[in-house]
Amino acid sequence: MVEVKNLVKKYGDHTALDNVSFTAEAGEILGFLGPNGAGKSTTMNIITGYISSTSGTVTVDGCEILDDPTGAKSKIGYLPEIPPLYIDMTVRKYLEFMFNLKKVRLPKKEHIDEVCAVVKIKDVQNRLIKNLSKGYKQRVGLAQALLGNPPVLILDEPTVGLDPKQIIEMRNLIKGLGKKHTVILSSHVLSEVQATCDRVIIINQGKLVADSKTSSLSDTLSSSSSLLLRVIGSPSGVMSALKAVEGVVRVEKGAQVSEDGCYEYVITTDKDNDPSKGIFYAMAKNNSPIVLMRSNELSLEEAFLRVTEPVASVSRKGGKR
Repeated sequence: MVEVKNLVKKYGDHTALDNVSFTAEAGEILGFLGPNGAGKSTTMNIITGYISSTSGTVTVDGCEILDDPTGAKSKIGYLPEIPPLYIDMTVRKYLEFMFNLKKVRLPKKEHIDEVCAVVKIKDVQNRLIKNLSKGYKQRVGLAQALLGNPPVLILDEPTVGLDPKQIIEMRNLIKGLGKKHTVILSSHVLSEVQATCDRVIIINQGKLVADSKTSSLSDTLSSSSSLLLRVIGSPSGVMSALKAVEGVVRVEKGAQVSEDGCYEYVITTDKDNDPSKGIFYAMAKNNSPIVLMRSNELSLEEAFLRVTEPVASVSRKGGKR
């Protein structure tokens, strides 16, 4: 488990981190998001012991990073965005070198064999690292992070530069690792976080602005919900009837979607008062058949923009209005 409490980092008059606190539980894959300059990399560097904080604490599996840096670092496997590889070594020699450098106390041959099998690099273990593809180099970097079976894995942009097939393979690999390790994954690819992580943290301008289960992030960030409705009938009559329904906050008319007078509407609703039944009765009374009614929740991208650009309003087409 990783516990971050009241973390502050200042560079002169600039505050890079402002009282950041969160936890990552055992067996959890935590997505760590933030725009460039938000303080994301600073936080990860403090957790790994690469830099120190101005104030606050980081505890890794019971070891506080400042009081017991050696103990805390021994609990962490770290994969930076650019893996620290010695490209003139073979994969096997590199992992043996890192095994010795980390002073791992497990049986060397058996442990390295196990790690190679987990990240699926056994077939390239005797090749020079410089001759490997970008995807295999990432796997070798992940293999060195796994040496010693650390309880915590910190992965900084693990899929950068990979092709779609390699991204899917890396995603599945990380999901598998999450069953035995606490994983903190930093990424700018929001769909990657949505597909891989159990929970997401968003940091902006040095402050924690969101902390939620990935599946419920948009619901957590919004005080309202949204419905997409397609209805046949006069737009003025439909709009008037919809606005009178209890729980409907706002109605926006979209384009006509068919020649029989069917129009699309986006309805903002009260989060605590589902108006679906009222909408159904109102449209029946107005003789306006409902062709489609479904949830129109924010995507992870829209939720990210909402908390990192608070003055912007995001439309359903992804633009600002």
